[in-house]
Amino acid sequence: MAARKFFVGGNWKMNGDKKSLGDLITTLNTAALHDETEVVCGAPTIYLDFARANLDPKIGVAAQNCYKVAKGAFTGEISPAMIKDCGIDWVILGHSERRHVFGEGDELIGQKVAHALENDLSVIACIGEKLEEREAGTTEEVVYAQTKVIADNVKDWAKVVLAYEPVWAIGTGKTATPEQAQEVHEKLREWIRANISDAVADSVRILYGGSVTGGNCKELASQPDVDGFLVGGASLKPEFVDIINARA
Repeated sequence: MAARKFFVGGNWKMNGDKKSLGDLITTLNTAALHDETEVVCGAPTIYLDFARANLDPKIGVAAQNCYKVAKGAFTGEISPAMIKDCGIDWVILGHSERRHVFGEGDELIGQKVAHALENDLSVIACIGEKLEEREAGTTEEVVYAQTKVIADNVKDWAKVVLAYEPVWAIGTGKTATPEQAQEVHEKLREWIRANISDAVADSVRILYGGSVTGGNCKELASQPDVDGFLVGGASLKPEFVDIINARA
């Protein structure tokens, strides 16, 4: 079995301007980044071109969202075709903020995943439970259901990375312990093995997201089923380099 290549995504969310993102890009371009880690930065839509033009070509760029069709009367939306036209190869779909702030349901997220993949975009597909769901003991039920809708829309798993982001840990300063993260990642991999295939279970990368920092990344990265991170706030700071190098 080939080792899964460590993957670190930075989700800049709705942050930054050309000055601050330009400074961040310079930091990333000049840093010594671990060769064995794949790095992708999720830029705000209006800065996708700027990020792609200025980031070192070895660092990928992701859109933070897209719609489920190629074009049309959908004010404010962008399509995978437009994202590809800007030289961008990735899109983040199903992030908890899309689900819980903007009301996107599983069905829509599944349709977006299918359309993105049909247009040769790679997908960082996000799943994760809310605090009340964890406290009610339904974490597995919730993440399995979310994963199933994504899986039903995937033909080529080589173009998909899963990101487990417990909603209660995003931007709250609360982080799942390495043991909590490993437990969910391991169970997710078992679900994939049972419901998709051994090959996909062995090869698909499952990222952890939720208040990852330079301080906690090494211990999280040491877990056998944690294949990288999707990083929010810390991806806008110089410590993002330390997170990228968590396995260096």
